[in-house]
Amino acid sequence: MPISPYCPEYAPFFGFMGAALALVFGNMGAAYGTWKSAIGLATIAKLPRNKVQTEMVMKSIMPVILSGVCGIFGLIIAVIISSGMRTPSGPGTTTYSLYTGYAHLGAGLTVGLSNLASGLAIGMCGTCGVQDSCRQPKLYIGMVLIWSFGSALGLYGLIVALIIATKDGSELCELTGPS
Repeated sequence: MPISPYCPEYAPFFGFMGAALALVFGNMGAAYGTWKSAIGLATIAKLPRNKVQTEMVMKSIMPVILSGVCGIFGLIIAVIISSGMRTPSGPGTTTYSLYTGYAHLGAGLTVGLSNLASGLAIGMCGTCGVQDSCRQPKLYIGMVLIWSFGSALGLYGLIVALIIATKDGSELCELTGPS
């Protein structure tokens, strides 16, 4: 049986790269956001005790939690992509098309890079937001809104990546191209 030009043996490489990049970039965003927000939490210890309300310290852990969600979004797409990978049924026969591989690569990059941006946004405003909301508790609601909109960037990437990752072009493998 002739091999389809739309389903070469190297097509799964793009799918695996999509899964890897979703997880790597998502975790980079999570790590950066957690790091920067934790620095803000650590500097609260330097503030005078009479200036810091103890409940504000617990509330200020929110950007750390939102940053961790970036990694979870990357993990979700990586699992979806890897569950869509199919092993070849024999030598030179695959049912995984370049179309599917490119879709999975695009989905991985979409969620990974948007969650990297989300982690950067949460981390940048998490550092100063935690400190300032502990000094002035009235700022907390505004900071939560900023953190929420920063986190929404990652959610948008997840939604688009879910749509892209479900594209399947396995029927292309039945085409053999021009003879």
